[in-house]
Amino acid sequence: MHVLFEEEGAFKAGTVLADNDTSLQVEMASGKRAKIKSSNVLLRFKEPAPSELLARAEELAAGVETEFLWECAADGEFSFCDLADDYFGGSGQKASAGEAAALLLALHAAPVYFHRKGKGRFRKAPPDILAAALAGLEKKRQQALAVERMVGELKAFVLPQEFMPLLDQLLYQPDRNRPETKALEAACAETGLSAPHLLEKCGAIPSAYAFHYQRFLREQFPRGIAFPEVDAPAIPDDLPRADVRAFSIDDAATTEIDDAFSLQELPGIGWRVGIHIAAPGLGFALHSPLDLIARARLSTVYMPGNKITMLPDAAVANFTLAEGRDCPAVSLYLTVTPEYEITAHESRVEIVPIAANLRHHDVEPVFNEQTLADGLPEFPFRDELKTLWQLANACEGRRGKPSAVQGVNDYNFSIDGDLADPEKCRVEISERKRGSPLDKLVSELMIVANSTWGGLLAEKGVPAIYRAQTGGKVRMTTSPLPHDGLGVEQYAWSSSPLRRYVDLINQWQLIACLEGVAPPFKPKSELLFAAMRDFDLTYSAYADFQRQMERYWCLRWLQQEGVQTIEATLRRENLVKLDHLPLLQRVPSVPDLAPGQRVRLSVETIDLLTLELGCRYLETLETVLMQDGEFDEDAATEQEGESAESAESAGTAS
Repeated sequence: MHVLFEEEGAFKAGTVLADNDTSLQVEMASGKRAKIKSSNVLLRFKEPAPSELLARAEELAAGVETEFLWECAADGEFSFCDLADDYFGGSGQKASAGEAAALLLALHAAPVYFHRKGKGRFRKAPPDILAAALAGLEKKRQQALAVERMVGELKAFVLPQEFMPLLDQLLYQPDRNRPETKALEAACAETGLSAPHLLEKCGAIPSAYAFHYQRFLREQFPRGIAFPEVDAPAIPDDLPRADVRAFSIDDAATTEIDDAFSLQELPGIGWRVGIHIAAPGLGFALHSPLDLIARARLSTVYMPGNKITMLPDAAVANFTLAEGRDCPAVSLYLTVTPEYEITAHESRVEIVPIAANLRHHDVEPVFNEQTLADGLPEFPFRDELKTLWQLANACEGRRGKPSAVQGVNDYNFSIDGDLADPEKCRVEISERKRGSPLDKLVSELMIVANSTWGGLLAEKGVPAIYRAQTGGKVRMTTSPLPHDGLGVEQYAWSSSPLRRYVDLINQWQLIACLEGVAPPFKPKSELLFAAMRDFDLTYSAYADFQRQMERYWCLRWLQQEGVQTIEATLRRENLVKLDHLPLLQRVPSVPDLAPGQRVRLSVETIDLLTLELGCRYLETLETVLMQDGEFDEDAATEQEGESAESAESAGTAS
């Protein structure tokens, strides 16, 4: 006796060696023996041999017409043996074992037409369900044909018409259930190209710049960067007017001028130094339409040749410290002795007349280390700048921390051309050593303002957001903890309210403190914690994007200048810093050299879509003497970022 049975979803046949009612011992054609449950047996037969049965059944099943079989089947459940008798036997004859097995295989292979109801039992699909299922199968068949066509077009570097409305999704957030995504993945596998590279060859990516920029906008500004229609904030007209001539110090491109300075002599005492911060916090309040905009953006986004401001142009225009205007400001006045000791401070909310907006490119040629040593020539605000610089030196000495990381340069990117067509733009990259007299002046006075106001808020018990560094780790916190990297007891970002939401929050709190009213954010405010958390994450994402775009323009510069070899300085292991560019690069072929060793590299490959640069070691040059720790990449990055905070507060990042 032989049996046909089902095991692990497959049909098998074997010879019965022992029948124990609930189980059987069977031997397969291969000679393998197995114990099976009686309930798994579908058919018992004497002939043909088990090995012949399935071969014969598969041959017969191939000729069974599924549609006709469905029409022949009766409504309700049925056994495959009964339907086999009707289909093959006829006139009361029984189907053979091979025919019964063939019908079983045919039914099993047509789940759309026949639904399984148990071991060897089926029920034909109702007409409406069958029609829907067949329509689904046809749709899948058409989709498969469409995918095959799209793959062929992509391999020929022709963009399928279906791709046009889905390009952003395919590039940045592909839906693997869509046939377009399946076609793109298949074409990438067959061509060996990544999705961006393949779509670029198909003309779907206008430029690598657009690829990176649009990805950032999709992630951070899914609703676009246009501002909603809001009323421009009103400028207060009931504030006292300061009797000063204030001036700002910024890069030429800075439009969000947050800070300015003033200096008045105090006969027999020294000087009265004013640090004046733009006060948009006077123009709109928490939960206002402008606050909702600022809360959503959290910071201005900077990138070479472009920026996305936190506040609308009208709000910036009304509160930026533009020369020739009387501007609302929160002012910190320092009483300074002839020895540059700060003996007292006072904070006010007032109108400040801005006499001038000084620009780095105009002032630095006449106010630098050399001219300070040789004797300054005549130029506007010469005496004020010299006195403030001397105060900055004294403040730096008292803190015991340098204002800038030694050996670190700032890089300015000038993009000539329309970014709507970035491939035709020309980039110029200039470097300037960080820590110039102007840098130190601005940095130190910003540190004084942010630490002093942080201390005032802490003393009055007014909640604020602080920047702390303890144990080497920098973090945002609502507790007035020390900032070890800057050498101050507390540090609350307050000097860039036009560009950073944290500074705007702290300004609202500071204004309330100075005016003696309840602050917008109460102690343990969930809104304050949420804003701090969101700002930290968003600010980091914006900074990553800025670095990414700077890397893009560095690679563009290498292409533009046709650079084939370049010199670099080894930082550690195989990490090098390329000369005259803010570009760190891993070069695996660099031999085992000491940090500070100079090397010459060959520029091998540049990929603007992945921002990858391939360099090959050519030769070793001279060694550069560096200070200890400069080649600790993580520490250097952290220190550099913290030392740059106050300069950034002054708007130099733009």
